[in-house]
Amino acid sequence: MPNAGDSPSPIESLDPDACWNLLETQSLGRLAVAAERVEIFPVNFLVHERSVYFASAPGSKLMEILHDPHVAFEADGSASADLWSVVIHGRAVRLARDSDIEGSGVLRFKGWHPGEKHNYVRIIPDEITGRRFPRAE
Repeated sequence: MPNAGDSPSPIESLDPDACWNLLETQSLGRLAVAAERVEIFPVNFLVHERSVYFASAPGSKLMEILHDPHVAFEADGSASADLWSVVIHGRAVRLARDSDIEGSGVLRFKGWHPGEKHNYVRIIPDEITGRRFPRAE
């Protein structure tokens, strides 16, 4: 039980709108997949209509998603004196229709890693949560 002199937690829970607004300021996040074991991949991403999109080359990340589409995605950043983290739980879906790919904006997106990436993935969120907290002094 907290003591009368305890201060409230400095951690602020963020509503979904705040989470999406913060995600739109970033371009690098982490994709967590679980097939035989949990793997975490850094991905360049963009936000469009409350979904996360990224491009992927063929390989283990794409194979894991095709095997089990349930994923977690995390991005974080800083704003003035605060730090924040946003986590999405949802399903990753490989985009197959040209209209979906073009409409997402992912074709205009420039990733940081060189190489051909012609597989486009949308994370459809089931849940989005976020926290903001002050920097340690």
